[in-house]
Amino acid sequence: MAPSRLIGEKMDVRLHAEHLEVWYAQRKVETIPRIRGRGKHHIQYRHIIDWLVRKPGAFENYRYREAMYPNSRFRMAYDVLKQHAPSRGDIQYLKVLQLAAHEGEPAVDDALRVLLATDRVPTSEAVEELITQADSMAPVTEVHIEPVDLKVFDELYCQVVEL
Repeated sequence: MAPSRLIGEKMDVRLHAEHLEVWYAQRKVETIPRIRGRGKHHIQYRHIIDWLVRKPGAFENYRYREAMYPNSRFRMAYDVLKQHAPSRGDIQYLKVLQLAAHEGEPAVDDALRVLLATDRVPTSEAVEELITQADSMAPVTEVHIEPVDLKVFDELYCQVVEL
């Protein structure tokens, strides 16, 4: 639940309707989603990724493996890595996840977006290269939506009222 450096330390946990806050020395150190019901879990990959990288064989049969994908793009990257190199896919994905823990999840997510969009294999080396060249990454596609003409709605409303 909390960073390993706080094992054995006394912490306060504040319960809220949708999340928990972990406080240590008057500072909030973690916010965790509140999960209700039996058999549910929430894994903070940042807390265990360094251990998993040292033991990559454990990831294939890891009980909470589905919780190790921060979003769908990370899951797509894992699937591509396993398809490209089945024997090395797990270790490559764990290294990508380790980059997310140390370099920032948004930066790695952007790198994965670029790699997957250009049909390149999202290896940890490719992700790291894109992170170091962050200025050269293409921005997220901008969507422009035309303003809605409310006159059409007014005409339709008048027709319905007359019925």
